[in-house]
Amino acid sequence: MRSIWNGAISFGLVTIPIKLVNATESHSVSFRQIHTEDGGRIRYRKVCELEDREVTQAEIGKAYEDADGSMIPITDEDLSQLPIPTARTIEIVAFVPEDRIDPLQMGSAYYLAASGAPAAKPYTLLREALKRSNRVAIAKFALRGRERLGMLRVVGDAIAMHGLLWPDEVRAPEGVAPEGGVTVRDQELDLADALMDTLGEIDLDDLHDEYREAVEEVVAAKASGEKPPEAREEAAPGKVLDLMAALESSVRAARESRDGEEAGPAEEARVRSLPQRKTSSRRAPKETGGKKSTSTAAKKTAAKKTAAGKVTEPKKSTAKTAKTAKSAAPAKKPAAKSTARSTAKKAAPRRRSA
Repeated sequence: MRSIWNGAISFGLVTIPIKLVNATESHSVSFRQIHTEDGGRIRYRKVCELEDREVTQAEIGKAYEDADGSMIPITDEDLSQLPIPTARTIEIVAFVPEDRIDPLQMGSAYYLAASGAPAAKPYTLLREALKRSNRVAIAKFALRGRERLGMLRVVGDAIAMHGLLWPDEVRAPEGVAPEGGVTVRDQELDLADALMDTLGEIDLDDLHDEYREAVEEVVAAKASGEKPPEAREEAAPGKVLDLMAALESSVRAARESRDGEEAGPAEEARVRSLPQRKTSSRRAPKETGGKKSTSTAAKKTAAKKTAAGKVTEPKKSTAKTAKTAKSAAPAKKPAAKSTARSTAKKAAPRRRSA
């Protein structure tokens, strides 16, 4: 790994020569700007405003712009002679527990590599001291034109340094939290705990950048003259109407996914509140008595004959109903009696031969 800064760690009266190297790297896909009409590259050239010509990197220096717009040249020699001890030194100022550091302050990460054989002994001494104390070192150093704050900790057999923001560079979370009193019930907290337990832990090495992979697929398809893959349609999440229902559905889906079962996307994407159950007005037919009106039985029998185009075998209760209706019909209404007889005759079941 190429070093980006050379200096030393100041550990009391102990000096440890080190090299600073980047501990992270970016794998994101980079793009170039082009002219959309002809595909030509768009480049930015460094031009001197006074001479109106392009200049080389060797001709470019630094300057501080004053309030009136005038430029005050600053050379690398001027910066190297700054009257501060951190110009070329990582000065350790304190040792504190790691939980004292707010993660919001943490920035870029670097590895501190021992520079040469003489640095091996003091480097190992500092590393083992940090291990045994279970603490981290707070240091000050100068990099890229400004003094910075850093945190030194042990990673494997190496010492890593995280650049820290100064405390006054971290904003307070004002106006971020929801306004007004919001109460959370114990049942909701229990379901949230159950969801966290069901999701469990994960090995961070198993996670990968799916966006970068999708971009690479698009680039490969267009390079080979093929049609780029289309985005799959995902069900739009519905409004969460019931927090308890949402938590229960989430726990159920997480358990099914953990057991290797496929959970339906619609169930995961949409949560609806369940309506209260209403007592049904329809009653189950009684098996004893079979007291249906003769006219109703006749209409149902006629409808079955019309729809099916043939005589359908009715239930035995239909014949009993017709017989009951026949005996219960009043004597002074011959028309109704004849109607009941004809209906019972039509509804009489056909017995199957054994």
